[in-house]
Amino acid sequence: MIGTVCGVGYLRPAPGTWGSLVALPLAWALHILGGFPLLVLAAFAVFAGGWWATAQMTAGQSDHDPSEIVADEVVGQWIALAPLSYAAWDRGIEVLVMWPGWIAAFALFRLFDIWKPWLVGQADARGDALGVMLDDVIAGVFAALGVLVLAGFAHGVLMV
Repeated sequence: MIGTVCGVGYLRPAPGTWGSLVALPLAWALHILGGFPLLVLAAFAVFAGGWWATAQMTAGQSDHDPSEIVADEVVGQWIALAPLSYAAWDRGIEVLVMWPGWIAAFALFRLFDIWKPWLVGQADARGDALGVMLDDVIAGVFAALGVLVLAGFAHGVLMV
């Protein structure tokens, strides 16, 4: 239940994308209930639970990252959304007003999670439960940085 996020990981095709999609309304709910601090706390909790569940689900198997494990996608997607949650929480605005940022966070996270550039690929190459979780954490950080850069351009803070 933890690793597959209540069975979401069994949805086909593209279970990782389904995991990222289910992370969006969960992030919104967490933000509404407790703002940015609750989203961060939940990300740490799901990371720990996902790491444990991944270790349990892959024990004795040759596949270190079965596609049905999507807890890592939830954590990574929440990290990608963190700049939006922080800005809304800090400024007291409705987080959904930043809907272009939500789209960017989703698209960038999926891009980095699938492409696995640099540190994302290195984490994935570990071949263990921690690597399964870390590659999505790093992909989420890259996506969050991308969201910040795009917001900078959108708000005129950064110029081409």
